[in-house]
Amino acid sequence: VQLQAFGGGLVQAGGSLRLSCAVSGQPLSTHAKAWFRQAPGKEREFVAAIKWSSTDYADSVKGRFTISRDTAKPTVYLQMNSLKPEDTAVYYCAGDPKKGGPPPRRAREWGSWGQGTHVTVSS
Repeated sequence: VQLQAFGGGLVQAGGSLRLSCAVSGQPLSTHAKAWFRQAPGKEREFVAAIKWSSTDYADSVKGRFTISRDTAKPTVYLQMNSLKPEDTAVYYCAGDPKKGGPPPRRAREWGSWGQGTHVTVSS
């Protein structure tokens, strides 16, 4: 699978951004996808995942971020509302989980990654 993330940028606290991840080489409807993020000096952390019609969110973004997909495009989206300075990071989309079941929350359990897109939230 090939993944290409875009849509990042600079936004003020309280604002919104929508990230997109273009997917090729794999049916989007049947394979899990996820968003992770990595802030400077920190480990890559789970943000959200989608598999079939089920979604999962990190506690830090629940209620503010929404993951969705358009199988016709095929693209996975991350709508980010009420952004906070602590949301500043490089955001990556991930595919090819290495095990079955619910999408894993650990980055090392995903096999494919997009190139990342920068999100900066100013206070």
